Amino acid sequence: MKKTKRILPGFGLSLGVTMSYLSLIVLIPMISLAIQAGEAGWGGFVRAITDQRILSSYKVSFGCSFLAALLNVLFGTLLAWVLVRYRFFGRRLIDGLIELPFAIPTAVAGISLTFLTTDQGWIGKPLASLGIRVAYTQVGIIVALIFITLPFVVRSIQPILEELSPDYEEAGRTLGAGSARIFFKIILPEIKPALLTGFSLAFARGLGEYGSVIFIAGNKPFQTEIAPLMIVTRLEEFHYEQATAVALVTLLASFIIMFLVNRIQSRAARYAGG
Repeated sequence: MKKTKRILPGFGLSLGVTMSYLSLIVLIPMISLAIQAGEAGWGGFVRAITDQRILSSYKVSFGCSFLAALLNVLFGTLLAWVLVRYRFFGRRLIDGLIELPFAIPTAVAGISLTFLTTDQGWIGKPLASLGIRVAYTQVGIIVALIFITLPFVVRSIQPILEELSPDYEEAGRTLGAGSARIFFKIILPEIKPALLTGFSLAFARGLGEYGSVIFIAGNKPFQTEIAPLMIVTRLEEFHYEQATAVALVTLLASFIIMFLVNRIQSRAARYAGG
């Protein structure tokens, strides 16, 4: 039998290059972060991450990131559905705009959103007349995180919807199923893994987002300070061990989220495969 010639080098060489690249880009920086955080000792580490101001920033970051990711799951799914299932003028333009948060600097996004949502802004002024404040509140943080993390959800769901044939929906209607039953029994099971992926990516990105949030948040202690801001603050105060301790907690939280989602997806795939 003729031996198949591989396009890429053999497994050993490919794996070696892959692990070397992964170590340089990901593993070594993460290990150095853990080492730096541990220089203060266990007691110093615990004091750094349990400071009341730090705990408050965790609450703001985790709470706002969760709500932003959840809202993006709802409206991102709707947006992906419209882009896949309907053909209309300007569809390609809207589809391209989904990538805009990836293309522009996050600081530009933060300044623009702040300008729009202040009490004198185009959006903030009519809302302020109704007693609703956006800029310099946690609502503003959620708005910024929604803007930044929307592409993660839409781009996770969109390919699944493109592969999902409308024939399944027509079959459901033929059998007398309503729209709600078709969605929950036919469409949702197919896009559920993508929903989890999009949610976890959006949540993890929201935890570490800084540039787009720092301007609109107002940075009020115990109210609108986020965890990345506290990292920068501790660095400016030359408390490097405390800064790395806070960063390590955020990193571990993001890793745990991604790990749990991957485990859920793997288990669901095994059950689906019998």
